[in-house]
Formats: sequence, structure tokens, C-alpha cells
Amino acid sequence: MALDNVITLENAVIGINDHIVLTDVNLSVGKSEFVYIIGRVGSGKTSLIKTLNAELPLLEGTGSVADFQLDKIKRKDIPFLRRKLGIVFQDFKLLSDRNVESNLEFALRATGWKNKEEIKDRIAEVLEKVNLGYKGYKMPHQLSGGEQQRVVIARALLNDPEVILADEPSGNLDPETSDEIMQILLAIAESGRAVMMATHNYQLIKKFPSRTLKCENEKLLETNLSEADIERMIQND
Repeated sequence: MALDNVITLENAVIGINDHIVLTDVNLSVGKSEFVYIIGRVGSGKTSLIKTLNAELPLLEGTGSVADFQLDKIKRKDIPFLRRKLGIVFQDFKLLSDRNVESNLEFALRATGWKNKEEIKDRIAEVLEKVNLGYKGYKMPHQLSGGEQQRVVIARALLNDPEVILADEPSGNLDPETSDEIMQILLAIAESGRAVMMATHNYQLIKKFPSRTLKCENEKLLETNLSEADIERMIQND
């Protein structure tokens, strides 16, 4: 195993309770890698992400994420794993009763931050990274969909994670805004983090080609997509 791998799965079986969705999964993702996960609805994309953040237990095999062993992890250690992960959701999951800065402060305090000045500085830092340094006072409903997704990415960066897991982050966004979110995620990967993004937006894969894994027939397969393949997928989507 390469020393810079931050995600590994070996002979893994992934599923929900007794329903198996992926078998014999072998995967390694290194620092600074950007990886797409594609596949039909129900093929296992979200289940894979939920297994990597320990929301679903690894049913069989071995795996590690950010030096935590998924096959041996204890419930009390899951919050510590999640501090090394940043999760980007399609539906934002922002708290609607407080402004952007308060949303981020809530996330920091929930992960053990206490010093007011350090909290303030960290919030300013992550908002700057997603080009929202001037929107901290806004309520979520006052932001566009793209701005809300950038807040979600800022939240994901708060604890300087080793891994970003993004589940259909462009699903509710227009093409231009999707491109902006992609550029932010790619920049995050270039900064030394592993980024895994589940998507069915093949236009993005065409525009920003990168390593691509496909969930199909209970397998996770490395796939080398040509431009013709991507065009076919866009037309059939």
C-alpha cells in the first residue's frame, strides 16, 4: 500500500443491513487525487460514501480512511474519524434559523472548538477560500443555490480534513454554478486532500476529466471514459 493513500478498501462488501450493493471492492485513493464515482441510481454510489464516513458499517473485508480502520472502528471513535473528513451534501443541510457564520460556528463547536478568536479566524479563513468572505452575515435563504453549496464546502473544510466526500454536489445547481463548484473542489484536491465525488453529471466529467470509478452490477470498476463514451452517457441520461 502506498504511504500517501488516505483511502483503501480491500475485498470489501458494502451494503445496507442485509442488502448488499457492492462486493469485492478494492480501492486506493491518494492525497491530491480527485476521483469521480458514477453509476445508476441505486448502484451503490451513496452507500460507498456512507461506508467511508462510517455511517454504514463495512460488512466484509478491510478498509481505512485517514488512518482509521473501518473494519475495526468503535462507535466512540467515529466522531474522530469524521473530523478528518469533510462531507458535501446535495441538499446543503444548513441550519435555516442562523446566518452563515453561526452555521459554521455551530459545526466548529460541535467538534470541540472553544476559543472565540480561533473560531472567528477559522470561519473567516474558510469563507475566503470559497469566495464568500463578504456573506457571513447572510441567512441561508438569502443565498443562491451556488452560494449555499459554497457554504457547505466551507463547512467541510473547517477541521482541515484529509478527505472530502461529495455526494452529488451539483445536483441542484445550474451548469455555470456547477462549474464554479467543480473548480473549488479541484483546487481543494490540488491543496493535498483526496476528493471523491459521486455524480451523474457527465457534462462535468467531460469538462473536467479525472479518474473515474463506476458502480455497476455490484462491482466498483475503474473506467477509462473516452469523449465518445461521455457523449453517449450524456445523451442517455
